[in-house]
Amino acid sequence: MTSAQPRPSRARTLRTARFEAFSDGVFAIAITLLVLELAVPVVGESGLMKALAGQWPSYLAYVVSFSTVGALWLAHTSISEYLGRADLILVRLNLVLLLVVSFLPFPTKLLAEFIKEPEDERVAVTIYGASFLASLLLVIALWRYAIRAGLVNSDLDDADAKMLSRRTIPAAVAYVALIALGLVSPIAAVFGYFAVALFLILPFGAVLTHRRNANAAESDLG
Repeated sequence: MTSAQPRPSRARTLRTARFEAFSDGVFAIAITLLVLELAVPVVGESGLMKALAGQWPSYLAYVVSFSTVGALWLAHTSISEYLGRADLILVRLNLVLLLVVSFLPFPTKLLAEFIKEPEDERVAVTIYGASFLASLLLVIALWRYAIRAGLVNSDLDDADAKMLSRRTIPAAVAYVALIALGLVSPIAAVFGYFAVALFLILPFGAVLTHRRNANAAESDLG
């Protein structure tokens, strides 16, 4: 009787296609659920226009949360583009991120309902900001783990590796400051969260680089 041959060892790495598809699905559902807070108002004697204007907290919460989830998705997409493979730790870390992202419609609803309540608006805005901070910190952790575990593509250079950190680290610091600001001025903090989302979404660096290159070209022509 021949002895059983040992099975060849398999590296515990996974393809990224399902990782990306599942993540995109959760982000899509979370960002879609935000619109459920926009209800048709009850129109009284004052008319529809005033009734719509009275729902401004819901519109504000929707725009800020939509922008923030969009910014998180863009960062997550950038990470996915650089991944060559995934492992079980990365997948689990990503699940924790998706747990927080799928939770975001709840603090959005809290903000919409309590932003006009003097006693409760600070609590609502603090939970709102803490949820954003937790989401962004998990994105940073996901990216750093992918680099340290060697899961990124081999052609990734240092400039590419630092690209996400140049946006996400300052944004995380800003979230900490805005959470503190929310204890004093909740409305100002909410607009600050919107500014952070725009910072993460809009390609300010690319615009400035293009402008510098254009100015340099004009100088050379002159």
